[in-house]
Amino acid sequence: MAMLQAVSDIAPASADPVGRALAPGVLYPVFQPIFSTATGEVFAHEALMRLHGDPIAPLVVLDAARRQGRLGEVETLAARVAAARFDPACDGLVFINLSSHAILQGQVRPQQVLDSLVDSGLDLRRFVVELTERDIVEDAARLAEALAYLRARGVRLALDDFGNGHSNFELWHELAPEFVKIDRFLIDGIAGSAGRLAIVKALLEVAAALGAELIAEGIEREGDLALVKDLGIGLVQGYLLGRPSTEPHRAPSPVLRELGTRVPVRPRPARVSGVRQVSAAHLLIEAPALTPQHTNEDVEGVFRANPSLHALPVVDEAGRPVGLINRRVFSERMARPFARELGGRKPCTTSMHESPILCDINQGITDMAEILRGEDQRYLSDGFVITEGGRYRGLGTGEALVRRVSELRIEAARYANPLTLLPGNIPITEHIARLLDAGRAFVVAYSDLDHFKPFNDQYGYFRGDRMIRLVADVHMHHLDPHLDFLGHVGGDDFVVVFQSDDWHERCRRIVADFNAGAVQLYDAEDAARGTVRGEDRSGRPATFPLCTLCIGVAQVAPAHFSDPEEIASVAAVAKRRAKRGNVGVYVLSHEEARRLAPAFGT
Repeated sequence: MAMLQAVSDIAPASADPVGRALAPGVLYPVFQPIFSTATGEVFAHEALMRLHGDPIAPLVVLDAARRQGRLGEVETLAARVAAARFDPACDGLVFINLSSHAILQGQVRPQQVLDSLVDSGLDLRRFVVELTERDIVEDAARLAEALAYLRARGVRLALDDFGNGHSNFELWHELAPEFVKIDRFLIDGIAGSAGRLAIVKALLEVAAALGAELIAEGIEREGDLALVKDLGIGLVQGYLLGRPSTEPHRAPSPVLRELGTRVPVRPRPARVSGVRQVSAAHLLIEAPALTPQHTNEDVEGVFRANPSLHALPVVDEAGRPVGLINRRVFSERMARPFARELGGRKPCTTSMHESPILCDINQGITDMAEILRGEDQRYLSDGFVITEGGRYRGLGTGEALVRRVSELRIEAARYANPLTLLPGNIPITEHIARLLDAGRAFVVAYSDLDHFKPFNDQYGYFRGDRMIRLVADVHMHHLDPHLDFLGHVGGDDFVVVFQSDDWHERCRRIVADFNAGAVQLYDAEDAARGTVRGEDRSGRPATFPLCTLCIGVAQVAPAHFSDPEEIASVAAVAKRRAKRGNVGVYVLSHEEARRLAPAFGT
């Protein structure tokens, strides 16, 4: 959150906002705290610019100053006033905002800034220049050179608004800042966004490699704060924790203190099928286009000049595809006796397939996979034409589509079950590992269906899938999404990681609701009789009860387990006992789980 942040209520702007800001005694600082997630203590304050009298928005002033070439005057004054007003008795660092534009234009002179900081009487090592930018920095190396004077005297550097402004990886690499602020765009709502989570996790890896400390700004929701803390981001800033004020904050954050003792390890937003995130653009091959005026001799020439192309498109005057020429089919045709003499000068339209597959450049791979299910397998060798706004953009091959769909489905299956789209084995394991690392007690409930195979054999896979989805829906209905984690191991096996205190009652309700709902999936005659006819494992005719749900529960004390695999094994024992005992919910006590844990760990 930069010093340039605007206030919410803006009065009519002054005729000369820059002159107003530079008038004696008008500009003053407010300080917003930055907290440590580990201790809850104040780590630093960011100095934000405000104006006495007419509440002119800082952005209005700075935009006007930029147009007048006086941005350096305003920013240098803001830095001097902020340094002078900060209470030396207050602990922590002080973040001072400067724009890279003003520095590169020579409007902000490092010596002037340094003099202002020295005059405050504070140790220069307590100051951090927070670099803001509203334009692309064309010469990051020159900016780094300009800032070297300040850094040589102990002033540290922070990169602001990373992830949504003009802060980029080139700046990060060239400037080597001690701090990088993650923009609120990535932080606000991260607890419910798998996409934001993935980006921030990647930034954590970059920060570790480049030796920078991340600051999550824009924290306004407790769920986002809990997830950010859980990710290991050490510094946070936002209205949930502390608003800007004329006096620096001194007390620890009560929200963070309470978070450390009360808030559980929250389930992270699940990453579901990655297939949906890939489009035709990822398969695009650049290829020249022909028009109906080109001849078959022209086609031969283009194929000869482009030996890797599998096909060539034919487009009309507006650039819309009208056909596709398959290289193999064309070559075989032209290899026939007298084919060149008889057909070489004919229009290329005589050799094209008039109904090629057309895919928009933004079309998802999931939709495109329908090509693979079509009866006409010629499309696999022809490939497809990629368009944008109806006009030709490039080609794609059937081979690449098959490979990409296969890769993504394999990858997606590791993270999400394709039937229920619930998290799969890897997210389940990761969540249990996070709970173990946090030292939290929790409960693992392993759900399984009794007599599901006879139902599946009797009614077929389509109705069997409905039964599996019923299991997922009933579980979801009775879980607290902020505390409990539901995963689908595969088939009719589900795992719930409970942090809810009333987990036992939730399990009872899950079993009761499923058993009542499952009856509705049987034919009326079978439901009334309470059995279905089928074959036993030896192939002999037999009758089986209606399908019911059983849950085996293991209570986990982290001190008794070293890894998620041990917990999974113990939960599987509980599930088997639930099935053998024909009980809805079987609970392993803490002592039983503890005795079993060493056996699986050796």
